[in-house]
Amino acid sequence: MSLTLILGNKNYSSWSLRPWIAMKMAGLDFDEKVIQLYEPGSREQVLRYSPAAKVPVLIDGEDRIWESLAILEHLADRFPDARLWPAESAARSHARVVSAEMHAGFRALRRNCPMNLWLPPKPRPQGDEVMRDVRRIEAIWADCRARFGQGSGGPFLFGAFTAADAMYAPVVARFYGFDIPLSQSTQSYMDAVMALPAWHEWRDAALKEPWVMQQNEPDWPLVRGV
Repeated sequence: MSLTLILGNKNYSSWSLRPWIAMKMAGLDFDEKVIQLYEPGSREQVLRYSPAAKVPVLIDGEDRIWESLAILEHLADRFPDARLWPAESAARSHARVVSAEMHAGFRALRRNCPMNLWLPPKPRPQGDEVMRDVRRIEAIWADCRARFGQGSGGPFLFGAFTAADAMYAPVVARFYGFDIPLSQSTQSYMDAVMALPAWHEWRDAALKEPWVMQQNEPDWPLVRGV
């Protein structure tokens, strides 16, 4: 049965990146459809696939699954051999906890540092509220890697790449583009994520997109020659 993933603009849609990179890393075969967001008719296009009028949406036969974390859970059930969650129970529970925290939290970071893969990295100082989110995320990453990642044969949060890494992949882009001051441990984790072929595939596609969302461009109007 074929899978189709409905996505928003790859340059900006952080929620879309999550299931896409997880599916690529799991070696799943799927089709994709990109919908340009926040343009006339965009909402109507997305409503064809999701009653929430939001992307991403996974089409799996007759099933329609929206919300990035729900998609990851569906894929984990559907393809257990893909090991989208850690095999060991304590690690698996913790991976779900930190993924849920990402799904529900860090609003200051989301609001002030939108994902923008085209954005030339340069220091863009942030306020205390954003930096509290940054330090909490750094603590999560360091704790996961220390408790579950070390000695398990991989550089990611739980050793091998899992759904938890997919949930935080957009944060890597945010930290990088806004040149947030980070620890060496955090930078090492980001380097591992940004070295993935799947990361480069998504970013290369994002850089080819012609669409500009002004609200996600902190340097507007000095952007893309506009």
